[in-house]
Amino acid sequence: MESIVDRIRSLKEKHNAVILAHNYCLAEVQDVADHVGDSLGLSIKASETDADVIVFCGVTFMAESAKILNPGKKVLMPEPEALCAMAAMCSPDQIDRARECHPGAEVVGYVNSTAACKARMDVCCTSSNVVEIVGGLGTKDVIFVPDKNLGAYSASKCADKDVHLWTGFCPIHQCITAEQVRRLKEAYPGAPVVAHPECRPDVLALADHIGSTEKMIGISNRSDSEDIIIVTEVGMKHRLEKECPGKRFHFPEYAVCSAMKMTTLDSVLHALETLDGEVVLDKDVLDRAYLPVKRMIGE
Repeated sequence: MESIVDRIRSLKEKHNAVILAHNYCLAEVQDVADHVGDSLGLSIKASETDADVIVFCGVTFMAESAKILNPGKKVLMPEPEALCAMAAMCSPDQIDRARECHPGAEVVGYVNSTAACKARMDVCCTSSNVVEIVGGLGTKDVIFVPDKNLGAYSASKCADKDVHLWTGFCPIHQCITAEQVRRLKEAYPGAPVVAHPECRPDVLALADHIGSTEKMIGISNRSDSEDIIIVTEVGMKHRLEKECPGKRFHFPEYAVCSAMKMTTLDSVLHALETLDGEVVLDKDVLDRAYLPVKRMIGE
């Protein structure tokens, strides 16, 4: 009998499809994907693909970004209800009101936002390039949405900018405490701490390195330590163990994003069998969001 993985691969070939999966997805979903990465890397892959169908394993804003970059392609979400809580913490009307409060400021929006919000931004960014994006703006005043922690991190690295912070956050990273990190440091003395910039400032203050999930791989590969403390969502452990053999990775307890875990092999198979879950965006949103997202990927 044909296995579910074989069936997925067969249907992928039939539909000329590509499967993209975020680092936080289930291990078996990562293993069936053509490309696994962070938001920036997957956005670049989406912009480069010649596939007719893009199956995006992650949360909805990621699939929306793929659709913005590929308006003529069919983009499928295996789990259309896999919503990012942070993305819900900002609305287009709120961005418009913020512009009124800070006339002349440029709006930098984290990729963890809805397509409708991206249409109101000047430029989109990811955790990989936030410092370069904010630092390269022509204006001093910056409205940063929706992640207050990533915005604060960019402000700490761009002293010449006046960054106006939002009140949003990633619930997973926000709930990681400095005490949790201190306990990990006590349990694994000498192990370097690598933290995601979505973490709170007091957590980042305990880190030896700060970087996106993709940068965590390079940092871990270069480290001389066999034990490494990783301060982000636990789904990252699978890829780290694959790409950094011989090293042990330790994560804070309970750092699990349930939305990222919604996509399963069954839902990927269903998407390819039925072509259901297509991302559909208003043409005005597609047109207005295109430039901010293209600026994010350096084009």
